[in-house]
Amino acid sequence: MAKTILICDDAAFMRMMLKDILVKGGYVIAGEAVNGADAVEKYNALKPDLVTMDITMPDMDGINALRAIKTAYPGAKVIMCSAMGQQAMVVDAIQAGAKDFIVKPFQKDRVLEAVKKIIG
Repeated sequence: MAKTILICDDAAFMRMMLKDILVKGGYVIAGEAVNGADAVEKYNALKPDLVTMDITMPDMDGINALRAIKTAYPGAKVIMCSAMGQQAMVVDAIQAGAKDFIVKPFQKDRVLEAVKKIIG
């Protein structure tokens, strides 16, 4: 059965790019979230195999959303996405339970390698 992924990013363009890479890589997009609060809600409803989570978003940022998801679902698998120069946030994300992080702009091979390493 194909693995499901929830994409969370406040930029529609970034969600579209990630969706394109993941679908071509054989994954199923369970849903899309536009901010951290939306991601937590959608994770509860969809229980995807993996979440790609942007760090910087309005309302609730990715790190707080990651903490909320990991508190409710300790086994949740989340890959953080960040722009260059957010190394301190990446360290926070890994400490909060992220499995990996991908730097924007997305490189197809790096995205698929990270996802495959975590959910196969």
